[in-house]
Amino acid sequence: MNLAFNTNLAEGYTSNSQIARLLTENWVLNNSYCPSCGDLPLNEFENNRPVADFYCKKCNEEFELKSKSGKLSNTITDGAYSTMIERINSDNNPNFFFLTYTKQWTVNDFLIIPKQFFTTEIIIKRPPLSDTARRAGWIGCNIDISKVADAGKVFLIKNAQTINQEFVKETFNKTLFLRTKSKDAKGWILDVMNCVDLIKKETFTLDEIYKFEQKLKIKYPNNNFIKDKIRQQLQLLRDKGIIEFVGRGNYKKVNYGNI
Repeated sequence: MNLAFNTNLAEGYTSNSQIARLLTENWVLNNSYCPSCGDLPLNEFENNRPVADFYCKKCNEEFELKSKSGKLSNTITDGAYSTMIERINSDNNPNFFFLTYTKQWTVNDFLIIPKQFFTTEIIIKRPPLSDTARRAGWIGCNIDISKVADAGKVFLIKNAQTINQEFVKETFNKTLFLRTKSKDAKGWILDVMNCVDLIKKETFTLDEIYKFEQKLKIKYPNNNFIKDKIRQQLQLLRDKGIIEFVGRGNYKKVNYGNI
């Protein structure tokens, strides 16, 4: 991938936001590929389409692009809160590309968060605009990617280093099974994945995961078998190749440190 934007396209533009959108979208069209099937180039939807910016002709995955200058942060500014919640709960919500770039108009980070990792919990409502604002009462939102499990942050470029395409495809496709799960079942899987992520080492024990029992009990107060549910999700994550069981209540994270 060429990490430099084509700044010649910015000639004649004076708005920084317009320039940034033009250059970042052009870069994606000319440098990115579909992280699901590897096909390239991606195709662009018509302007101002409310759901997505790009799509793959081969596998029909859809993508929306969010970009910002500077380092990747946990909070990504988005649009209207109600619109985002509606999209998350719809059948055709897109995957999200997040792109950060330097003052020299080069890519620093480029990652995708697959749509199955978008839940209402990661969408943070902003305060309404004041009565004196042009859009008084409008409520925006932020996307808190710190609440996304590590397996849901698939880097194509990380710290200005291109990630192997086959690894990207493998990582992206490994969690597609979540799309077939009910809302409740997916919630349990994502919660246990986040608990695993909170253990900051490659290997962990069942007892270490059990320490999150009370945290999960608060979220699922009507469930009296929290430990059973934890073991059930760990078995599923093992079967899907996201963790490995290494014996005697010990587990190992797959691709630890590479996602």
